[in-house]
Amino acid sequence: MKQISEDDALLRLTSLCSTAEHCSHEMIEKMQRWQLADDAQARIIEYLVKEKYIDDERYARFFAKDKIRYNKWGRRKVEQAMWLKHIDGYIQRDVLDDIDDEEYLAVLRPLLKTKRKSVKASSDYEMNMKLIRFAMGRGFTMDIIRQCLDNDNYDDIDNED
Repeated sequence: MKQISEDDALLRLTSLCSTAEHCSHEMIEKMQRWQLADDAQARIIEYLVKEKYIDDERYARFFAKDKIRYNKWGRRKVEQAMWLKHIDGYIQRDVLDDIDDEEYLAVLRPLLKTKRKSVKASSDYEMNMKLIRFAMGRGFTMDIIRQCLDNDNYDDIDNED
């Protein structure tokens, strides 16, 4: 890509940030592709942060909620995705700790219920292992998975009566 001026880069990035949430790492990657000098990148990032165009904590909150609700991801997968976006560890912990376990359960229960219908297993043990593997692949922690599986088994017993 051709090199652009600092003013043009600032204009493009402010326009981009005003339409959607972005993290500072995404902006730095864009400026590196545009072959902007390091000092110009620092000035632009400083301006974007000062004027609240980018805020990594705000970005992380929206990112986590979107990935949990719409992509049906668990805590571990969201955490890994935020790490790839270079979100600071303390921001990740704050954001993920603010999310209630009930929200994860509300996402995982229907996933496991649907998956249970399509999985073939010769025993309950084998079924649970396949469901656990599926849920862990989605990034859910073992304690959340265990809560769902234990509650689902009780629901199945109640439905048989």
